[in-house]
Amino acid sequence: MRLHEFQAKRLLADYGLVAPRGAVALTADEAEAVARDLGASPVYVKAQIHAGERLKAGGVRMAHGPSMARAAAADLLGQRMTTAQTEGEGETVRRVLVEEGVAALKAVYLALLVDPSADGLVLLGAPDGGEGIEERVREGKLQREKLRLSVATEPDPGELSGFLARVGVEGAANEAASALIRGLRRAFIELDASLIEINPLAVLADGAIKALDVKMTLDDNALFRHPELASLRHEEEVDRVKLSAHRDQLNFVQLDGDIGLVSNGAGLGLATLDMVAKAGGRPANFMDIRTTARSLDIAHGFSLLLDNPRIRTLLINVHGGGMQSCDTIAEGLGVALRRSGRKLPIVIRLAGQNADFARSRLANFGCAVIEAPDMGTAAQQAVAIAAGGTA
Repeated sequence: MRLHEFQAKRLLADYGLVAPRGAVALTADEAEAVARDLGASPVYVKAQIHAGERLKAGGVRMAHGPSMARAAAADLLGQRMTTAQTEGEGETVRRVLVEEGVAALKAVYLALLVDPSADGLVLLGAPDGGEGIEERVREGKLQREKLRLSVATEPDPGELSGFLARVGVEGAANEAASALIRGLRRAFIELDASLIEINPLAVLADGAIKALDVKMTLDDNALFRHPELASLRHEEEVDRVKLSAHRDQLNFVQLDGDIGLVSNGAGLGLATLDMVAKAGGRPANFMDIRTTARSLDIAHGFSLLLDNPRIRTLLINVHGGGMQSCDTIAEGLGVALRRSGRKLPIVIRLAGQNADFARSRLANFGCAVIEAPDMGTAAQQAVAIAAGGTA
């Protein structure tokens, strides 16, 4: 779950993060009032979307005075904004963050993320943060520093100080940034984050530091441990299909093909997707049925596919296990087909727990399916049907 900038700043304030003074506005009048209360010049009016490169897209406006802040907010609110990091047709700006300007001597880049190779975290830093940092790194114009951090033990003070010195943070700012990183590490672990990025972190003349922009992503699969954080999701900005699937115990990603895929297990789902692509087909989605899904949850997942007019056939690849048996998935399919009334060719491969019982359940529901003996054959049959041929 990606957080807005203002949400991340509020959440991380409890862990030592200091940001410029500011507040969120939902209307142009509110933006004007915030700017007036701040009494600063300039202020920055910042579109709140789940993507970077807002400055380049015109999503960050400098304003000298409340009336200019009002005009900037009026122009941004309701606008459909597209950057290199937005998906599809972009995101609608529904709120802006109005903040005081900060006079920075230096702006650095800091990020904390999971290090899959070392069972820990990795801290990234660069001496010249700000807009376009990803492009500058790709082009070799900016070198990032790395420091691996343990989940179990606090960072070594000397290593932390040395890392910050290499990205140009020294003196009092070095001490302040070291304390911030220790707090961010704690937040990362306690809140089940997958990314915390500060770009840029401003170093001020007096050695203080302020986070001018923050990105934070929380692990959706860990939200059951943090029910208070689930409320941070603005549902009007989330892909409705993806959100609906998540609530029904499904991991779902929409693609642009015409073969609907269903499997139980992420690895099995990815293998199915690869086999369809290798056979020349175009998957319409990735769908992994979680072990906690009930038959009605699964029925909802099948309904998402049946409601997609681009899908020409379904490919169901199921291996029943101790926590999710084949018959539960078969029952979900039967319920969805009865609700929908849409008839599609369905290729299915069943193996594992209760596979035979699942076949009888499908027959009882009157589901006409094409059963394949193995995964490869199932993928080839589904591709042939979608292409207009026969299995």
